[in-house]
Amino acid sequence: MRVTRRRVAIIESLLSAKGPVSIDRIHQAVGISSCDLVTVYRCLSAFERLGIVRRSYLHHGTCLYELILSGTQHYHIVCKACGSTSRVECYPMQSVEQVLQKRGYTEISHIVEFFGVCPNCQQVAPDRNVSAKIPSVRS
Repeated sequence: MRVTRRRVAIIESLLSAKGPVSIDRIHQAVGISSCDLVTVYRCLSAFERLGIVRRSYLHHGTCLYELILSGTQHYHIVCKACGSTSRVECYPMQSVEQVLQKRGYTEISHIVEFFGVCPNCQQVAPDRNVSAKIPSVRS
């Protein structure tokens, strides 16, 4: 893949996000006037095929993208009230992938996302109706 100014800008925006981010936020970070939305979609798709970007989802279907700097798969839990995202350091799907590889499957992929209401939101408004927001990153 050729290194272009736009591709570098997209990678830099993913680096600065430090977690899953929507395509709209990536597009804004790159600069709406310097790169069209279709180019951002195409670049993210190519990065995903190369294995350097991971796609995840909010519970209502919004796609989020995250740069993968290590080979380790990880998961997230997304708060349905405030949209904050936290990493989940648990890898149960690796054993499932190994079983499938032994059966002869190749290019195996999966998507696992967890959703709940974070402790902070439970304290602020325990009975409120929740709807997901675009997430921020929580350490």
